[in-house]
Amino acid sequence: MSDPVKKRATYQDVRDAHEHTVAEIVDGELRVSPRPGAPHTSAASSLMIELGGPFQKGTNGPGGWIILVEPELHLGEDVLVPDVAGWRVERMPTVPEGAYFALPPDWVCEVLSLRTAVDDRLEKLPIYAAAGVRHAWLIDAANRSLEVFRLHEGHWLVVGTYRGSQRVRAEPFDAIELDLGAIWAYLPSPGRGSRASEPGADYAFAFELEYELERST
Repeated sequence: MSDPVKKRATYQDVRDAHEHTVAEIVDGELRVSPRPGAPHTSAASSLMIELGGPFQKGTNGPGGWIILVEPELHLGEDVLVPDVAGWRVERMPTVPEGAYFALPPDWVCEVLSLRTAVDDRLEKLPIYAAAGVRHAWLIDAANRSLEVFRLHEGHWLVVGTYRGSQRVRAEPFDAIELDLGAIWAYLPSPGRGSRASEPGADYAFAFELEYELERST
């Protein structure tokens, strides 16, 4: 006898999740995660500070963006909560009323952890691409690294990989130099034996990731 068809999660399942968790729907499945740890939160908050001045306020930068921490995105049947996301003001001049955003952002950033890294790469990135998000960042705070992706003809292309305390121009915020060191300035030093502490280790990924947009409707 075949297994019964699993019921697809609904937004009511998200609403019913415990208030101290992050609830998402990924390909019809409810994913409930504990709130991010302190280093994760610190990296996301520091990134928001670095980008918010020049790109949201227009201080020493071009402005033109609305950048938000942990917005709830409704992308078709998927409900995702990136760590940080941004919309160009010509697409979203003001934030909507209500608890979620139906308009896909122009940029998303996920801060990776051991628990979320695989899901962020292999499941959430393709959903963002299918929704038309043009840029995505993956930050690994433990290893002090940043991967920058651009959507091109249905594929995610790696256009930059950085680590440590570099000053970088990273799409779509390449109008300024971003000080990576400021993102992890308040994080504890990587423990011995971690990939970031190996002599000569370069955690900037030297490969080109492409995620096919072959998702069933």
